[in-house]
Order: sequence, then C-alpha cells, then structure tokens
Amino acid sequence: MSVALTTQSGPLAPASVCVYCAASPGSIPAHRAAAASVGAALARAGRTLIYGGSSKGLMGIVSSSCLNAGGDVTGIIPYAMAATGGEGTGDEFEQKGKLKTIIVKSMHERKMKMAILAEGGFVALPGGYGTLEEIFEVTTWSQLGIHSKPVILLNVEGYFNPLRMFIQDAVAAVYIRQQYAELITFVDAPSDCSQESFDWGLAMLQSLSTWNSAKEGLFQWARTKL
Repeated sequence: MSVALTTQSGPLAPASVCVYCAASPGSIPAHRAAAASVGAALARAGRTLIYGGSSKGLMGIVSSSCLNAGGDVTGIIPYAMAATGGEGTGDEFEQKGKLKTIIVKSMHERKMKMAILAEGGFVALPGGYGTLEEIFEVTTWSQLGIHSKPVILLNVEGYFNPLRMFIQDAVAAVYIRQQYAELITFVDAPSDCSQESFDWGLAMLQSLSTWNSAKEGLFQWARTKL
C-alpha cells in the first residue's frame, strides 16, 4: 500500500536527493552506467537532484541523465571553481533542461547548502577524497543528531567494500557504537547480476523509500540553555 503525502495546500513534492560522486569519469564502465541510471531514476521519480555542479565526470553523467529524462537539477559550486571553468576532468556532458546553478563563496557553504536542500537524503556513487569526506560529514551529522536523513552508498563493483570493512573494524575497536554502524546503508547488486546492467537507480529509490530513522542522535541541537 502506498500513502500520498499531502498538506493543506495539496500533495507534497517528492523529496530532493543529494548525490555525491566523482568529477572524473573514472576507468570503470559500470560506475558510469550506474551514474546514468541514478540520474534517470531521480527524474522518473520526480525527485530534484542536488549535486556539486560539475558538467564533467560522474557528476556530469548524473546531472545530464537527470536533465535528459526531464528532471530538475540544482548544482552548487563555489566561485573559485566557477571562475576557472568548473570542476572535474574529461569530457563535458551537455546540461540542457531544468537546471538551476547556485554559486557560493566557499566549500563549507557549498556542503551546507547541499545538505539543507537534500530533504530526502544523500546518495553516493564512487569518487575520491571529496566524495568520502562528504559521506563522512553527513553521516557524522546523523550520529550527532544534527539531522535525520538516509545515507545510501551504491556499492558498484564492490567499490565501497573497504569502507564497509573500516566501519566494522571501528565498531570492533569500540570507536563507533554498534547502533551507529547502520547510519550508512550499503546497496549491492545481486551476485548473479551484471554490475553494468543492474538498475542502480531503482535500487537507490527502493532503499530511500524503505529507510527508517530508528537511531537517535547524541545531542539535542534545539537546546539553547544549559
């Protein structure tokens, strides 16, 4: 059974989703195919894509796929990057359609704006330092109780397996509480399925729709007095 969310003024729009991923195309075809699948799926679901604003790499694939499927895209990029032609390597992907670009002053402002706009949560595809840093920051905010939103990692070709192992090791060493080990949801393709042809976009939407916020953060940030 599905339940339509409504307000006094009418139905609520599907919540926007922030996608973190590389500004490089990488060397693995399945990663690029997953990025295209995610962008198209967000468009079909009527969910606005929030992302880092690049037209290159996996970022460019996600955004162009969403736009080409009729979706809404909001890119957020710092002045320093915009002034030098943008972020990333490789070919640029055409960005035509319902695209909104927000230019901010700093990386900190960029990440904050992305987090605020991502009402429906966060999804990560393969990436490098920046992608990992963004994943850990929004996960830490969940642990601290700053927000309560899903953090979904699409484990294409097992890319995030070392990160999953790190979390398990940190729990064993009592640096991460067991209850917070599940703040990150890992999505895997079936073992008998081609990683490149698997519908990562559908898997993402299913994971977002079934996510349950059962963990309370460590602190109450609405408090203003001791």
